[in-house]
Amino acid sequence: MTPSPTAALSAAGVSIWLDDLSRKRIESGELRALQASHTVVGVTTNPTIFAGAIGGGVGYGDRIAACAASGLDVAATIVELTTSDVADACDIFADVYAATGGRDGRVSIEVEPGLARDTAGTVAQAIELWQRVDRPNAMIKIPATLEGLEAITAVIAAGISVNVTLIFSLERYRQVMNAYLTGLEQARAAGIDISGIHSVASFFISRVDTEIDARLLALGTAEAAALTGQAGVANARLAYEAYTEAFGSERARFLTELGANLQRPLWASTGVKNPELPDTLYVSELVAADVVNTMPEATLLAFADHGVVRGDTVSTEFLESNQVLNAIDAQGVDYVEVTAQLEREGLAKFDASWTELCDTVGRALQEAGA
Repeated sequence: MTPSPTAALSAAGVSIWLDDLSRKRIESGELRALQASHTVVGVTTNPTIFAGAIGGGVGYGDRIAACAASGLDVAATIVELTTSDVADACDIFADVYAATGGRDGRVSIEVEPGLARDTAGTVAQAIELWQRVDRPNAMIKIPATLEGLEAITAVIAAGISVNVTLIFSLERYRQVMNAYLTGLEQARAAGIDISGIHSVASFFISRVDTEIDARLLALGTAEAAALTGQAGVANARLAYEAYTEAFGSERARFLTELGANLQRPLWASTGVKNPELPDTLYVSELVAADVVNTMPEATLLAFADHGVVRGDTVSTEFLESNQVLNAIDAQGVDYVEVTAQLEREGLAKFDASWTELCDTVGRALQEAGA
């Protein structure tokens, strides 16, 4: 019997995580059902996802009323709602967590966007969220800003599992891997069991194509237009090459021989935004061992319906991927400028979502207390 596309993807070494969470998904049984129907073994969240879920109102009314009755302010209510959702999702994936030795069954929750440039604040809230969720299969998401790098090291050193998010450039990705290894070294020196620390590094895909393609098309040449739709995949493939180099190093091998876990690459922003591209592009073209692909529901359902797994589509394409980025550079599109802009925009989008979430919860608290 031919395996389903998602089962084939899983067999090829890709862990499928859902990039969405809501109280409705938890209470309806949808989240648990996706484990069996679509081989989903984890969940990621972010401020945008929670703004949509809580703003939608389904399943949150009574809980917001309880927060209002307890006198909680907006910030405390948001923490209560989001950590409760993540804790319940962790419980749903507890069996997966146990069966995979902590590799999967993970549910991520992100620190407040306003802390992205605040190392100490990020560390403090990461510890708070970890303690509030109080589940071993939680992961704390920390943006890969320069200030975030120090926080990543400190949080890993404290024995907390981390999902590093908003990675766009290869240089920053190498810094993220260094931050993880440094954190493991510090944890080991402090006597913490490093075998219990897990991490993923979320490398963003579609946003790279969106920005670079716009710049290529603005050039108005056939040569530039021929390069569209290629940068995101090429960038991710080269990130995987960097991953194999970093974790094949003597430094990393020393730690893994002591029980440390690899910091797996996670493909994020995998919903295709250009309707002219295949809707499963950022899944089928990024198949490799030991990676995670976190998908919005539309991408997950599309791949389950008509996705194709052709084996490893990453580690055989390093040379070609370098050629793609070099050709784009030759057109005058500045890779460093693009990736720096995408980081700024990513943080701004999360800030906007956080503001929307605060406004929504604030109104709901007022109504509940009226």
